[in-house]
Amino acid sequence: MNTKDQFNETTYAMPRIGDTAPDFEALTTKGPIRMSEFAEGKWTVMFSHPADFTPVCTTEMSGFATRKAEFEALNTELLGLSIDSIHAHLGWVQNVREHTGVYFDFPIIADLDMKVSKLYGMLQPNESETAAVRAVFFIDPEKKIRLIMYYPLNVGRNMDEILRALDALQVSDKYKVAMPLDWKRGDKAIVPPPKSLDELNARLDDDSLEKITWYLAKKNI
Repeated sequence: MNTKDQFNETTYAMPRIGDTAPDFEALTTKGPIRMSEFAEGKWTVMFSHPADFTPVCTTEMSGFATRKAEFEALNTELLGLSIDSIHAHLGWVQNVREHTGVYFDFPIIADLDMKVSKLYGMLQPNESETAAVRAVFFIDPEKKIRLIMYYPLNVGRNMDEILRALDALQVSDKYKVAMPLDWKRGDKAIVPPPKSLDELNARLDDDSLEKITWYLAKKNI
């Protein structure tokens, strides 16, 4: 392993699904926060963007801002980040508000020292050494990372998919089911497959299920 590979491996380690969200303290546009104490009892969607005052990032942050009420309805707090100063963040927030009327009314981490970006694997050297990729971390109320999305610098995220995935995680937890392709609220969910012959026979006799085959069955929730 060469020196650069060692540097990348140790500096840009990525948290994994199921890990406890790495703790940190940071200054944000809403004041200082500590991750382990942020949004207590709620879900967190933490997302990074490459830089303030850039076109794609402006559309994305505006998307989070205009749909903030939908995240709140899902008991979720938003938390943004980029490798910019708090002054740059404040200037950008005000610039967008003046020109579009959209207000980024959620905390945005000022990560000039790249501490949080490195901690969460948001810096990916083959893409950029100094700008965070477009990462999204779904963190549950127990501070467990439940889903991770990564996008390159030049492709914006899909807000519908972020909200759909968040809703799917919460519904799956509540009803102990799994979600099929393209699931959205109101669709049937997949029930766990049987683990014994007794469970298999009970399933075959259960008229409340939509049975595609013995191991794939759906129900209304």
